Amino acid sequence: MKPVTQNQVFVHGLLQWNKQFNNRQMPWKGEKDPYKIWLSEIILQQTRVDQGLEYYNRFIAIFPNIHKLATAPETTVFKLWEGLGYYTRCKNLIVTAKFISEGLKGVFPNKYQDILNLKGIGPYTAAAISSFAFNLPYAVVDGNVFRVLARYFGISNPIDSTAGKQAFTLLANELLDKKQAGIYNQAIMDFGAVICKPQIPLCTICVLNTKCSAFKSGLVNQLPIKEKKIIKKTRWFYYLIVTYNGKQYVRKRGAKDIWENLYEFVLLENDKALPMEQLKTQSQVKVIFGKHPFEVTHISPMYKQLLTHQTIYGQFIRVTTAKALCDKGYEALTPTEIDKLPFPKFITAYLKDKNVSLNLF
Repeated sequence: MKPVTQNQVFVHGLLQWNKQFNNRQMPWKGEKDPYKIWLSEIILQQTRVDQGLEYYNRFIAIFPNIHKLATAPETTVFKLWEGLGYYTRCKNLIVTAKFISEGLKGVFPNKYQDILNLKGIGPYTAAAISSFAFNLPYAVVDGNVFRVLARYFGISNPIDSTAGKQAFTLLANELLDKKQAGIYNQAIMDFGAVICKPQIPLCTICVLNTKCSAFKSGLVNQLPIKEKKIIKKTRWFYYLIVTYNGKQYVRKRGAKDIWENLYEFVLLENDKALPMEQLKTQSQVKVIFGKHPFEVTHISPMYKQLLTHQTIYGQFIRVTTAKALCDKGYEALTPTEIDKLPFPKFITAYLKDKNVSLNLF
C-alpha cells in the first residue's frame, strides 16, 4: 500500500471541509450558465464579494442573457457599472458580449482556449468558467489560491514573479480533482476566503493545520511573499461645474488614461495642489473661458481617491458664466441628462455628499 502524500492529504481535507463545513452563500455558486458565471467573475475581478453581489444582481435583473447586454446602449451599461472601478473590465464586458451575441449567435464557448481568447479574460477567469460551467479540468489560481498553497506547502516563491506564478499554477493543476474540477476550485477559493484569510486566519480551527507548513513554523503572517512594491503617483484634479443657461458642461474621458469612457465636468489638472486664489490665472482657464467673465459660487472641501497606482486629490468649484465655453471639447447638458451618465467614483462621491446642497444645479 502506497503511503499517503502531502498532496493527497491536502485535497482530501479540503473536500471534506467543503462538504461538511462550507456554508458560504453566493448566488452564482452551483451556477452552470456560462453567461452568469462569466458576468460574476468579471465583476469580482478587483472587487470584494459583498460589493460585487449588489452589482451582479442588478446586471442579471436588467440583462438576463447575453443578447440583452450586447444590445444595450454602452452608456447604460457603464452607468450600471458606476462605482465598481477598473472600468476597462466594463469596456471588455461589452466587447465580449457583442462578439458572442453577434459572432457566435449567443452561444458561449465551451472550450478553455476559446474562452481564454475572449476579450478581458485571463487564465484564472477562463479556468473558473471552464470548470464551473463545463467541469473542464483547469485549476483556478487567484489570490485565495496563492495564499492557501503558499501557507500549506510553505512556498516562498514570490507570487508576483514569473517563476512564482508558474510554480503555483503547476502545483494547483497537480492538486486539482479532475473528476470534480468545479467543486474543487470553488472549495479552495472559499477556504481561502473564510478560513485561510489574509488577516487573522482561523488557523486554530483549520482542518488542515496539522500538516500546514506555515502554521507549524510560525510563518502564517509572512506568506505568501510579494517581491514588487507598487509605486504610486499623485495627481491633482480640479473640476469646474460650470452653469450656463441652466445647463452644465461635461465630456467623456478619452482613451489611455484612468476612467476611460466615463464622464466628467470641466477639468483642470495640475501637477501640485492649486491655491484657489490662483485659479483665474491658470492658462487652462483662459482656454476654457476665453476673455468671458465667470463667477465662482462655491468651492468644495478636498476629496481623495486611492487607485492601485495613483492617488487622486482635488476639489469641485461651482462656476456661473453668461457666455458659452470657448473649449469645444465639452457639451452643455441638462441636469436630467447628466443624471443618466456614468461618472467616476471621485465625482459621484462629491455629488452624493450629504454636505453638498441638494440644489446642485
